[in-house]
Amino acid sequence: MAYKVPHNIDANKVFLVNYSELEGRLEPEFYRPSLASLEKRIRELATHKLSDYALYMAGGATPPKTEADKFYADSESGIPFLRVQNLQTNGELSLNDCVYINEETHNGLLKRSQVAEGDLLVKITGVGRMAVASVAPKGFVGNTNQHMVVIKTGDVELSKYLARYLNLDIIERIASRHSTGGTRPALDYPSLKSIPIIEGIDFFLIDKALKEKKEKEEKVHELLDSINEYLLNILGIKLPRTKFETLQGRMFTVSYSKVCGGRLDPKLYSTSIAQLKQSLLDSPYDKRLLKGFIMSNYSGEWGIDESEEVDEKKYTKCLVVRATEFDNTYNLRLDNSRVKYRWIENSKLLRMNIQANDLLIEKSGGSEDQPVGRIAILSDDILKENKIAYSNFIHKITVDGINPMYLYYYLKTMHNIKITDSMQSQTNGIRNLIMHEYFNQTIVVPPSKIQQEIVDHITIIRQQAKALQEEGKQILEQAKKEVEHMIIGK
Repeated sequence: MAYKVPHNIDANKVFLVNYSELEGRLEPEFYRPSLASLEKRIRELATHKLSDYALYMAGGATPPKTEADKFYADSESGIPFLRVQNLQTNGELSLNDCVYINEETHNGLLKRSQVAEGDLLVKITGVGRMAVASVAPKGFVGNTNQHMVVIKTGDVELSKYLARYLNLDIIERIASRHSTGGTRPALDYPSLKSIPIIEGIDFFLIDKALKEKKEKEEKVHELLDSINEYLLNILGIKLPRTKFETLQGRMFTVSYSKVCGGRLDPKLYSTSIAQLKQSLLDSPYDKRLLKGFIMSNYSGEWGIDESEEVDEKKYTKCLVVRATEFDNTYNLRLDNSRVKYRWIENSKLLRMNIQANDLLIEKSGGSEDQPVGRIAILSDDILKENKIAYSNFIHKITVDGINPMYLYYYLKTMHNIKITDSMQSQTNGIRNLIMHEYFNQTIVVPPSKIQQEIVDHITIIRQQAKALQEEGKQILEQAKKEVEHMIIGK
């Protein structure tokens, strides 16, 4: 008599698969009943496969960063080089934090993966959601790396339909079901091409939700953008209004005595940076150097991969914060599937002495449009939820004599107004923060009461922004569920 799983056990967690039902894969997740039945239903409704709409399909490559001068360029002269983070589930490309390649690379090494207006771009490699899809906007010319494919459909509206479809949660589940690999899942070309496509879906609800979400996000940006202006105004810091866009405006002279024995980087001595620094000194409040508040500071450790065997009496598994986790909008993004856990030697973890309200400084990384030196703060909530460490690209400081949350907001604003831009060097495409210059920057120090008022006000603004952002997310999620219900009938 054949064994049957008892009815009181969740059939989606404990289930049987007949030998004849195996499809060449042995991962239990692939045969989970809810996934298998979902895909069966979608394939019953589908009339085509993704390959039926592809006139051309290709993936790119990543030119070595060690030869940056040969392959890469700046935003003014370069061609956008798309990465997974540029794809969005709303079907639009995000060009924030974009990398650029030169025309020679675009038309030579990466000619096969060129991206043009109306092309469909689909993620095929990496952690998190699989098959995230976006459409290249009007007039776009770009290229892509090997972690996504460019699909030329010959029809902009068709590409947009396919992007909406692929970004549905039920379709993403099917794509993820067919991905392979452990730490870096991948969707191979045969699996990608065989994704079942249902035609004629009315995406009106999703389009309406996306519009509402976008309106809320615009309000979010307005709220967050107001923080810098608020902080500067309450501290009496008046930013220079002079524009330095012309050649004459960017030219300046500096005395030999200032540069003798120091850096020859023109940014450090530029008129714009000098005026920014002077605006801080003109504040009516007290001023001190950052280093005057630092009780201790320590560089990070990358540690040992969590898959390695170690003596657990000498090592602790930690969530290691990297520059990747720094959120330009809020603080740290630690709730996604991209975080890394590593073994950190206990003696080094002890020296790190991580405490609530410690500040983390990004000292290496950055990009063409983003100076290194982003700031984060370790809140009680973060430390309660995880055993935290930080990588060798991060520097930690513990401060005293100043409200640490005020200092966090202040340093974040200093980074936003580009003062940090003058405190960095660049080698092999990587930006490095010059720590002694960072520690010697001016901190405007109002009385403790005003510091707390600033913290309270900014915290409320950020809470309002997060609430609006969550509302937009929920509106879209609900619209997706309604559309998915209409598709599969349950």
